[in-house]
Amino acid sequence: MSWKIPVMLVIGYLLGSIPSGVLIGKIFYGKDIRKFGSGNMGTTNTFRVLGKKAGIIVLLMDSLKGTLAALLPYFFHSNANPLLIALSAIFGHVFPIFAGFKGGKAVATSAGALLVYNWKFFLLAWLIFIITIFITSMVSMGSMVGFVVVTIVAFFFHDPVLIGVSFGLTIFVFIRHWKNIERIKNGKENMVPFGIVYWLKQRKKNN
Repeated sequence: MSWKIPVMLVIGYLLGSIPSGVLIGKIFYGKDIRKFGSGNMGTTNTFRVLGKKAGIIVLLMDSLKGTLAALLPYFFHSNANPLLIALSAIFGHVFPIFAGFKGGKAVATSAGALLVYNWKFFLLAWLIFIITIFITSMVSMGSMVGFVVVTIVAFFFHDPVLIGVSFGLTIFVFIRHWKNIERIKNGKENMVPFGIVYWLKQRKKNN
């Protein structure tokens, strides 16, 4: 096995381990977001605890980790599959060595990797993500539905790597969102302040 592959995997893992939400919170807001909201250091909790500006920055940073990891084969002039190398960054994001191995839910970093591997699938994933959030007012639903749709569509493109990775990540994302699923079933899931379900609830509350 080429020495390049283990080196790329290590670099990818270290990239993924950068705790974007924790860094932004501590440096610019004097807060450790792991002590607020859901306790997660990902994008959604950053939006909830620190606001829109910080949330967008963390979203971009977490996505960039996946993008850079997927670009490593190009930097190293290797024929290794970008998506497989990017898995190391996704693993690092979920189990970051720089944050006590307690990280995010793999959504943004996976999307960043998908941008390099297949930009059409990336756009599809984001389109489904946004539409689902607009309908349900739930980020968790957007994340889970987005992964399911990409996995289904991947079968029609006969791409075994994308099928395998997206299927595995879909199962993993559902496991990571298990508490969210329980809250959705009980009607207690956190909602973003927009979207059809949110507006209907607000209308019902005001009547």
